[in-house]
Formats: sequence, structure tokens, C-alpha cells
Amino acid sequence: MQPQRETPVTSVVVPFEPDTPPTPLTRLGHHGVLEHWYTDDRSTHAPHLVAVAGDDGAHWVAAALVTARPHTAYLKIVDVVGDVPKAVAAVVAHARRRKLAQVKWEGWTASPEDAATAGFTALRPPLTRPQDTAGPATGYVRWLDDEPPAAPPYYAQTTHFTCGAVTALVAQARAGTLPREALDRRAELTLWRDATNFPACEPVGLAVAVRRAWPSTPVTVHLDATGPVMLDHLPENEREWRAHLQHMSRADADRIGVPIDPHPLSAPAIRSALARRDQVLLLLSLAGMQGFDVPHWVLCHGTVPGNVVIEDSWANTATGNTWVDAHLLPVPDPLLDAMSHISADRFRGAVVIGHPRDAAGPPFASAA
Repeated sequence: MQPQRETPVTSVVVPFEPDTPPTPLTRLGHHGVLEHWYTDDRSTHAPHLVAVAGDDGAHWVAAALVTARPHTAYLKIVDVVGDVPKAVAAVVAHARRRKLAQVKWEGWTASPEDAATAGFTALRPPLTRPQDTAGPATGYVRWLDDEPPAAPPYYAQTTHFTCGAVTALVAQARAGTLPREALDRRAELTLWRDATNFPACEPVGLAVAVRRAWPSTPVTVHLDATGPVMLDHLPENEREWRAHLQHMSRADADRIGVPIDPHPLSAPAIRSALARRDQVLLLLSLAGMQGFDVPHWVLCHGTVPGNVVIEDSWANTATGNTWVDAHLLPVPDPLLDAMSHISADRFRGAVVIGHPRDAAGPPFASAA
């Protein structure tokens, strides 16, 4: 993408406080847009207003509502009121001052023409849209100075527990091993059923399921725990049989040739794997980005300076977080390292997927 020439814009940055909206904002009108801004509790995602003052300094000519997941390297424009080009230019300048990698823009009212003029590229819409998931039909992204990584298809998991299976499927679709049209709910639940430790997917079981589904694809587990994992939240009687399943997965891994490396993947190691054109399924805690300590699988598939670019198949729409946040999400290297320590045992787990050795066909048929 050619760098955009930007006219300097003097902006005002203030917190977004739903109970006390600033008078210059209410004077801008566009009440239908403003009403949407107050629909969700966005407080966990640092909501703030980036506004452009008029010549007299007493009123605003434009304002954007801006949010972002914590511990990431982007800003997201939820929507704009007033002079759209000036507001967007102010947000881009604000992101540059913070040395961020990217600005996104939800397409609630943004036109493709305005987005393109401001240097934004359209995101492909998600392949799935679960009934309980809200979000705009379109979205846009602008990378700041860095060459963007290729975008995989975005698939939103259709359950609360199939993130591991979805992450593996998106990796295979990105590699060309799985056709985009075969990335659907049937494939999601089929792979999850083979990988699950009920209901979550632990690293060895997920890797074994991937290898079974695509025998020609090299798969390596990185896990610095020798015993069962992701069971500490369960009562003792629920741990025993799940631990047995994990021992069975380790036996299966040994039998079909899935190596288990006891060394965790640091951010530099993830970068090295991506430089080899491998893909990394990384288990991380959502405490940093979403505020609750739940293990969750994401796909690491690209890099820009200082950040690893991930795909997250889940977004907390109750907080105004949508697929636009979760798709092509840059995370600073040290923060990704911190997020990858899971539970009180602080184990770290990942699955590295290499290139297939031959052109094996897709293991799943697309649902009717």
C-alpha cells in the first residue's frame, strides 16, 4: 500500500463517559449514530473520543468513538460523526503518536469510498455469523507504515468451546489445505469432537486430531508440562477421567509421530516459526485482552515490527468487541509472551503446523 499523504489535524482526545457526554459532541447531531455508541458497556476497552475542534475552538466539527482491546497495538474507530475525513485523519495521527501498528474502522456507517480515500482496505466479512454475535457487516483496516501480512479467512467460532478446532481449521484454510467453502460448522464440530478433552481442547489432543485429519501435515506440540493440563478449575472427580484422556492422547502422539517438545515457544521462537512459513496455534489466557482468565486458542500467522499478528475466533460482543477487533490483531511480543502463561501452574502450550508433504484432499465435506 502506498503511504497516504495526511493533512495535519489538531485533535482533542477525551475519555468516553456515557453518563456525561461532552456538550460539543451532542451538538454534532447524528443521534442515531450516537445512540449506538451507548448501547454496549465498552469500559474494559479504553473508550475515548478523538475530536476535531472548529476554528473558534468552542465547538467540534467531527468526533470518532475509539476503542481497542487492552495489551494490543491497534485502535478501532467504532463510528464517526461530523466531518468524516477530518475525524479519521485525527485518529490515524493519534495512533501514530502512540506508535501503534494499525487502525481499524467498523463499517456501521462508513462508506467504501470514504474508507478507501483515507487509506483503509476492506476486510473480508466473516464466514460465519452466529445468532448471538453482533457486529458490523463490513470493516476496514489501515496498517501504519508496515507491509501487512496476508489475511486468512475470518471464521467466528459457533460455540464457547471450539476455539482450538476453529484455529486449526483457519490455519489449514490459510495454507490452502482446506478449501474456504469447507470451513463451516460441520468441519468445526467434527474436528472438535476428535480433539476435545470435554469441553476444551488441550495441546496434545488438538495436535493429534490435526495430524489424523491431515496425515501429510507436520505437527509439533510445545508443552512445558509433563502431566495433565487445563484441569485445575474442575473438582477432583471430574479431573480423573479427563486426565486419562490426556494420557491416551500422549500415547496416540507417540504412535503416529507427533513430537512433544518440552520447551515453550517464546515470541522470538514464534517469529522464527512464522519466518519458516509454519503457523502457530497458541494457547493463551484472555485475562489481558478480555479481563477473565480463561484458556483460549488463537492463530499466530504473521508479523509486523514489534508485534505478532493473530486471529482470534471469539469476540466479546457485550463489550462492543466484534470480529473487526479479532481479525488481523497485532499483539506486542512481550505481551503475547505474558498472555501465554496459563492457569496457576503457569504452563505454556502451542501447536506448530508445518507445510503438508503432498496435496492431500480436505478431510471434511461442506455442510449442505
